[in-house]
Amino acid sequence: MAEGSETMYFDLRTVHDHFNRSLIQEDDIDIEAYLEAYNELYKFFQLMGSVFSFVSSDLKQKIEILQVRVAEDSENYVTMKKMIEYEKASKLLERNGFVNGARTLLRLHRGLDFILEFLRQLGELSSTDNTSASCQDAYNKTLAKHHSWIVRKAAVYAMYTMPTRETLFKRVCGDEVQRNIDILPKMLEVTADVITRTQSVFEIHELTGLP
Repeated sequence: MAEGSETMYFDLRTVHDHFNRSLIQEDDIDIEAYLEAYNELYKFFQLMGSVFSFVSSDLKQKIEILQVRVAEDSENYVTMKKMIEYEKASKLLERNGFVNGARTLLRLHRGLDFILEFLRQLGELSSTDNTSASCQDAYNKTLAKHHSWIVRKAAVYAMYTMPTRETLFKRVCGDEVQRNIDILPKMLEVTADVITRTQSVFEIHELTGLP
């Protein structure tokens, strides 16, 4: 990077720690900690450049929407369960012109499912293996079902340019590749817990199909 520019690398330890902190009680998620973890994950998409442009800008917008909700109403937007219960009771899910937190978080949840599956497959590759097939497979198993045909075709086509695992990790982690590889299993475990809890909350409230 040019002198004076901000050096920004992806850190799986940061993701792990924030997601771990987000797991509160036995079945709830702290929204602020969740968003802190997601902000770190967003760096991954930024560092990969145009390959993930089909999803990165949308995820950033969703993160910012929820950050505003938390800042403006920290009483009701403190945990995932409390947020959904509040929005349902206040009929905010039905209000025209209001971007509700439940729908916004559902989009992030779907994106996280893709991230988890892709990183899980990366962990199973050798350093010289190409990552494009794993990325396409992870996408087709997760986010693809929520995208239009045009977006799906463009996304899969872009993934053909994905590098080897070694090159990818160097691009997003800088000089801390091994540190990130070492924490990857624990990060995957805690992220899977976050996804399971989130899915459960949305299923209980019958909101998995929010348009």
